Amino acid sequence: MRKPFLAAAATALAVAVTGLVVVNQPAGAALGDVPKDCQVSTAAYRSDGQRLTYTYNGGLVGTKAYAGDKLRWVPSALQQIGGSGDDTSFRSTEFAVHPTDGYLYRVSRRGELVDGAWRVPEVGVTRLEAGFGATRVLAYGYPYLYRVTGSALYRYTVDPSTGVPAAAVRLATTGWSGVNSLVYERTAGTGAGAVDVLIGTDTGGQLKEWKINRATPTQVTAKALRLSGWSAFTSLSTGFCADHPAGRPLLAITAAGSASVQFDANMSDGLGTDIKGGSLGALGWTARAYGQ
Repeated sequence: MRKPFLAAAATALAVAVTGLVVVNQPAGAALGDVPKDCQVSTAAYRSDGQRLTYTYNGGLVGTKAYAGDKLRWVPSALQQIGGSGDDTSFRSTEFAVHPTDGYLYRVSRRGELVDGAWRVPEVGVTRLEAGFGATRVLAYGYPYLYRVTGSALYRYTVDPSTGVPAAAVRLATTGWSGVNSLVYERTAGTGAGAVDVLIGTDTGGQLKEWKINRATPTQVTAKALRLSGWSAFTSLSTGFCADHPAGRPLLAITAAGSASVQFDANMSDGLGTDIKGGSLGALGWTARAYGQ
């Protein structure tokens, strides 16, 4: 799934705000299996509410923090809905779950480049829906919002006019307590056979792919792409590769503050044998990271 906005919204290569100096640096030589045309980003929030963006782009890695880009609380789950941007401005909209009040919120951000420095003069927060307490992970593929809570998986239909998720369907009651991360990848097939394809990691160490039938969403199938080595990753994001459109980069981050980037040469084959990459090392921060 191509995600060009994430890169467009983070074009500054170096910025210093709120005491954080950011410099892009080369990724390790062990990452030669990841093509230089690949890019992928993820969002994180520090304990003080400052938002961070960590990016792998063309063999460079870096963390960005924009002045004014703060919330008064750290979301327990976050998922981008959409956005737009260019070299001088961006807008983004996300779902965010409050850590204590049990509500789902919409977070709207507007960023601009002024005198060579990015800033976010507007951050709007709108309360949408109750009943989202204990949410651990959100994933979104229009018009469906997926939610992991406890050992269960839910799907909501987002109203196109209000942007509010409704019509909750419990897809599974067991088997999801060990899921650490989940991200929507694509929709495959048509009609009654259309399925949403999601990938994620679990505490057992697997990198997994799930297929959820859109018409009959309780039909959920799972397949392990990798059997081990992924248990520590609590955030997983996918991006795109300009010259390798059939492939995808995978950016995985641990709660302890380290990252890894992998390249899946064929995102649609349901196999993990062609996934190669390596460690990006320590991030220099341990903020709460979310998959995109």
